[in-house]
This record gives sequence, C-alpha cells and structure tokens, in this order.
Amino acid sequence: MKNNSSRKLIHIISNVFVMLFSLSCIFPAIWLFYSSLKSKSEFYHSPLALPAQPDFQHYWSILTKSNFLTWLVNSIRNSFLSLFFILLFGFIIGYFLSRYRFKGRNLMYGLFLVGMLVPVHALMVPMYVLFTKMGLTDNWYTLVLPYTALGLPISVFLVESYVKSIPIEVEEAAAIDGSSRHRTLFSIILPMCAPILVTVGIIQFFYVWNEFTFSLILIDSEQWMTVPVGITLFKGQFSTDFPKMMTAMLLAILPAMLIYFIFSKKIIKGMVAGAVKG
Repeated sequence: MKNNSSRKLIHIISNVFVMLFSLSCIFPAIWLFYSSLKSKSEFYHSPLALPAQPDFQHYWSILTKSNFLTWLVNSIRNSFLSLFFILLFGFIIGYFLSRYRFKGRNLMYGLFLVGMLVPVHALMVPMYVLFTKMGLTDNWYTLVLPYTALGLPISVFLVESYVKSIPIEVEEAAAIDGSSRHRTLFSIILPMCAPILVTVGIIQFFYVWNEFTFSLILIDSEQWMTVPVGITLFKGQFSTDFPKMMTAMLLAILPAMLIYFIFSKKIIKGMVAGAVKG
C-alpha cells in the first residue's frame, strides 16, 4: 500500500511539474495576445494586467499603415526558396557522399562538417564585405544565398547518415529492373528519405523564419526587409510602442504556429526517425 501511495504521489507531482512547465511555455504567447489589445499608456501602467477594454486597433494599424505584409511576403519567399535549395542540394550531395568513394570525398565531407562548427556571427563581416563587393546586397534574392549556404552542412550530414541505413540492395534491385540512376535517386531513394528531409526542413524553416543578423546587415530598404528586422522599426529613439510591437510579433509567429499545427504528426514522425536513424 505504501509503495502504491508513493507511486501515486510521484505521478501527481510529475504531472503538476509538466503542467507548470507547459504553462510557462504557453504564457508568453498569451501575454503577447492580451498585451496587443492594450493602449500604450495602459501597458506602461500595468504590463501584466489584462486589458480593461480590448482594442484591436493595433492590428488594423499594422496591416494597413505599415509595410508588415511586405515583410511577411519577403520572409515567406526567403523561407521556401531557401528550404527548396537546402533540401534539394542537401539530398543530392548527402546521397553521393554516402554511396560513392572518390578522390577528395573526405575533404569535401570535412568541409561540410567544419561548416557546422563555424559561429554564424564570425561570418558577419566577411559576408558583408563579399556581398558588397559583388553587388549582391539589398535584393529580393540576397538572403536566400547565405541561408542556403548555412543550411547545407546540417542537411548533408543528416542525409548522408540516413542514406547509410538504406540497404544498397534496394538500388541494385532497381537497376536490375532497368531503372536509371536518376530515376532510382528521385523515385525510390528520395521517398525513403522523407523522414529525415522533414526533420531538416523543420530545423531550417524555423532558423530562416527567425533569422535576424544577416537580414539586418545585408538588407537596407524596407522593400526587402524580413519580419524580424521590420519589427524593430516600431522602436523609437526615446520610447517604444510595446503594444504595437507585440502585435507585430504575434502576427509574425502565427504562420510558424499554423505550419506546426498542420504538420505536427509529420514533424514528430520525422524527428523520431531522424533521431533513430540519423
């Protein structure tokens, strides 16, 4: 009886701890929402209190009187173009590094591994000088280039490890049936690598969507700004309109939250598969 009571007590304490931890994760989003419904003076008077009279004027103001929708489109374009190139090149390079042994193979693989070790902030000055000299700054495609380059190492590493777990006999059987190398790669191996590609896609999407550093130094005009950089424009020199900034932040995280809820089952499946086989 004592053992059963102890187990129930431990179980209850564990559940309470998990619930409190979950609330600590959810509360910031809730706070953002009800703070966005306050006036500036009301927020400064009591930042944590609920709004006395909820007002959605900040949403209307941001969507109609700022370039938020332009920043949103830029972030969406950068995210999906970067993901396309990262997944495509990461899959092809990872496959060939896994299946073939050629001169310079270890050097190439080592360079990709080094790419995961270099701190992003160490690349700020070299990247800015390079892009400035080549005239690549402040264009619609500017951020796609560094995002793709920075996302390839982890993509290549995970795909290369995952392909090793796929029996070579699968490709040999396809070759016997008359399948070309190109068809085998994209019709057989690619679907089999879907779990690890989903994992890579999740990691890189959230990185690109929230990336701030390169967006700040490589983009000058509001026309090509992304959401994280655009939100900083709501901060003035002497004061900050926090309710309006929180409204923009809430609108910025909604697409990411929507994608997560839509693909939650595939995300979990991909994470588990990537953890086991990667």
